Amino acid sequence: MSFLTSLSIILYLAHISFHTTAIPTPDGMLPNGNFELGPKPSNLKKTMIIGKYSLPKWEIKGIVEYISGGPQPGGFYFAVPRGTHAARLGNEASISQYVPVEAGSTYSLTFSATRTCAQDEKLMVHADGHSAELPIQTLYSTDGGDTYAYAFKAIRSTVKVTFHNPGIQEDPTCGPLLDAIAIKKMPPLKYSAGNFVKNGNFEIGPYVFKNFSTGVLLLPKIHDIISPLPGWIVESLKPAKYVDSRHFNVPSGLSAIELVGGRETAIAQIIRTIPNKFYRLTFVIGDARNGCHGSMMVEAFAARETVKVRHESRGKGEFKTGVLKFKAISNRTRLTFYSAFYHTKLHDYGHFCGPVLDDVKVWYY
Repeated sequence: MSFLTSLSIILYLAHISFHTTAIPTPDGMLPNGNFELGPKPSNLKKTMIIGKYSLPKWEIKGIVEYISGGPQPGGFYFAVPRGTHAARLGNEASISQYVPVEAGSTYSLTFSATRTCAQDEKLMVHADGHSAELPIQTLYSTDGGDTYAYAFKAIRSTVKVTFHNPGIQEDPTCGPLLDAIAIKKMPPLKYSAGNFVKNGNFEIGPYVFKNFSTGVLLLPKIHDIISPLPGWIVESLKPAKYVDSRHFNVPSGLSAIELVGGRETAIAQIIRTIPNKFYRLTFVIGDARNGCHGSMMVEAFAARETVKVRHESRGKGEFKTGVLKFKAISNRTRLTFYSAFYHTKLHDYGHFCGPVLDDVKVWYY
């Protein structure tokens, strides 16, 4: 084989590699993740999208509508707070997109989803062999729909992300409304000096939309095995809410957790401990200055000890510190936090809320 032939083969292989190896998607909105690029008028039958690839950057299947926010026929009102358009999934419909990622890394999807007709509407999320069914029957906010996070570990360099409505309603167009879809690569967890709790300040979490946020709902582990809140387990029936300092009042840093489901919302972390050694757990609770009011109480558990920390919320973003001293009984200790009461906003009883938790620390006592 001549030198020129060998060089030609090398250049050809380099060319193929360059054009087949995609750069991983950066943190933020997926291509046309806000659905502001719509189908051509010729590919629309009223609001129905005609054609598998008619919605730019997406592949659709079944009855998918291209919706404009605001009043709808039949007296409905669809809120689209992050733009003007959204996608509605009818009976057994789905939308999909292939997303370049870094194989072996953990990612979190953030997306706005809300039911539009039936009480029993559901939404399935699929990503690289992982899937979850979202219980969207409960509406946690009344000002623009709920935002969810779903985490998965990429096993390939390209992931097919699919949102699917598995339901069959009498009205075939009934189904979840998707408003905005974003992705974030999760950084590896590290211990902080003087703290046995990983991500105790909740600074590592899912992507948060910048222009509008009602908080990001974190699914219980029965729905999402890989937590979108690294280091923590949402081990309850209801989700916890990830809130950011741009839209809420948090005790410190950029993020915190709001326990929005009363006794049905609990988060936990298992830490390394030394049996028979004493430890001191500290944490901060309060309200997010979002109109959540009343007598709040967060219960914390560690080993055989428990503490109840009360906070009379006036909705002004006030906080207090809780302390729990405990003796480790094994080389692993579970820390658990949940809200003892249910809360709604002062002037909006359809909007669930709860105490904010932040700055969780454990150290030798």
